Amino acid sequence: MSGIAVVTGGNRGIGLAIATRLRDAGIPVVVACRSGSAPDGLPAVVMDVADSASIDAGFDQIEKEYGPIGIVVANAGITRDGLLMRMPDEDIDVVLTTNLAGAIRVARRSLRGMIKARQGRIILMSSVVGMLGSAGQVNYAAAKSGLIGAARSLAREVGSRGITVNVIAPGFVETDMTGTLDEDRKKDILGAVPLGRYAQPDEVAALVQFLASDEAGYITGAVIPIDGGLGMGH
Repeated sequence: MSGIAVVTGGNRGIGLAIATRLRDAGIPVVVACRSGSAPDGLPAVVMDVADSASIDAGFDQIEKEYGPIGIVVANAGITRDGLLMRMPDEDIDVVLTTNLAGAIRVARRSLRGMIKARQGRIILMSSVVGMLGSAGQVNYAAAKSGLIGAARSLAREVGSRGITVNVIAPGFVETDMTGTLDEDRKKDILGAVPLGRYAQPDEVAALVQFLASDEAGYITGAVIPIDGGLGMGH
């Protein structure tokens, strides 16, 4: 697969692991994030996926400075957890706008060059929560499950152009976010995971690398879990 790889939210956590792994595999990578900067010498541009104008400007800059885009990983996302009966409109709106509409808009903008090139890889980052549900995460689960319908619909639209669209659904991954959980919550989580451990960010990155490769050219519209068996059957 030729072209630049763009990883939204690639400046930390799972996104950074993805960007670093793709770069180390010899794929030119640009990180897109609100700060416009990334560690480890990764090139980065400013992009707020909740703002269509910011998405357009970021893609324009990448195409101008680095070249055609062949791989897009829509990884940027946020949480605003709380029980729905007390959840303010703002927390519903910002999570749906960033995690769902933002990923759809990123995919839409990436199609310009991919359709012209008649090739491309679009990878959307969902979550096991999108299938299992999670108390206190109605907004987040709705966004993450919505990505599945979006990806499968888009896969049907662009498959004839050599573009694949797939969804990755991680479970609990060892990041700064999970590191703040108290010991009882960690014990509960690990007790529900058949493999009995968190995923490592690089394990998720390895799956992204495969889906971005030529070897995955006949995989599209798929939802691939990487959750240690937590959501099996869903």
